[in-house]
Amino acid sequence: MPEWSFITNHGLILAAIAKRPRSTAREIGDAVGITERAAHKIINDLEREGYITKTKVGRQNQYRIHSDVPLKDEDTDAAVGELLVMLGWKRRGRAKQAG
Repeated sequence: MPEWSFITNHGLILAAIAKRPRSTAREIGDAVGITERAAHKIINDLEREGYITKTKVGRQNQYRIHSDVPLKDEDTDAAVGELLVMLGWKRRGRAKQAG
């Protein structure tokens, strides 16, 4: 019986990208425990919904997370960045906003 998780593969892929934005789809899939093909599908979903952008750097892709995009959940006002911070992500290259 497969183990289950509170975080979906979409959330796990997003967290893997946050940790290593220059990873290949194969590396991201391996980190999450899914196939490269499944990782590509989820990466495309995340890009289509505006959670990430993908930029070609040489022969590889580099991903950028849009941390201010709201989570796809009707019951919360939280943004993607808030979820990633809960999962251990440390924002890079931006000053902290006053809150």
